[in-house]
Amino acid sequence: MKRFVPFMTPDPLVAVIRLTGSIASGTRAGVLNDMMLAPAIERAFVKGKPKAVALVVNSPGGSPAQSSLIAARIRRLADEKELPVHAFVEDAAASGGYWLACAADHIWLDDSSIAGSIGVISASFGLQEFIARHGIERRVHTAGKDKSMLDPFRAERDEDITRLKGLQAQIHDSFIAHVKARRGDRLVGDADIFTGEFWVGQQAVDLGLADGIAHLVPKMKELYGDKTRFAVHGPKLGILQRFGASMASETLGQIEDRATWARYGL
Repeated sequence: MKRFVPFMTPDPLVAVIRLTGSIASGTRAGVLNDMMLAPAIERAFVKGKPKAVALVVNSPGGSPAQSSLIAARIRRLADEKELPVHAFVEDAAASGGYWLACAADHIWLDDSSIAGSIGVISASFGLQEFIARHGIERRVHTAGKDKSMLDPFRAERDEDITRLKGLQAQIHDSFIAHVKARRGDRLVGDADIFTGEFWVGQQAVDLGLADGIAHLVPKMKELYGDKTRFAVHGPKLGILQRFGASMASETLGQIEDRATWARYGL
């Protein structure tokens, strides 16, 4: 009731934004993207006049563009509202998940949290022998010689691989620049940081990828007082998402998510 009584200072409020899941476009439940998260992020920075914003990050990564968009929105609001942002990592802040964590001013891990994987990956299948074995003929007609790049139904072309690696290098450079800009002098001068390798707990702290081992509630109360309150914000699911109306899409998405997490042994 204190915050409704005139002339009394309300207890400090920390807005908590949960960033849990793979990062991808679309409206499937359990994925992170700028469109789905925008209302929750905007609300977190203004509702109740918080003293700080805490990100709870638990993501194996995904879309570089969506990672960048979400992180940019968080930074814009943090600068506009002059609010400190803390990231607390659960299982993992890996690849795009670490991109999100770097939107915070400080990153905190659990002893068993995974952090890092600053790299870019592309994976697909080659099915040209399978369709040939079953008498299936592939017919593709394009305007533009590179319109059918990396077609999984034909053998890889050297020029396609070269082109893909060039695109990946550009994204990797952007990722590295983001990490360096946000972590600055806290990073240890170790070239392995940017190879796609990842580390656990204190190892990541020692490399400057995180600031320490800490958990959300005790750390925020240490910084803002024992009477600190917490308000959790997250995307609101539509009725179709809540009741699993798109079951085929959900199942395929869950398989893909499971494969992404498996890269980190989780």
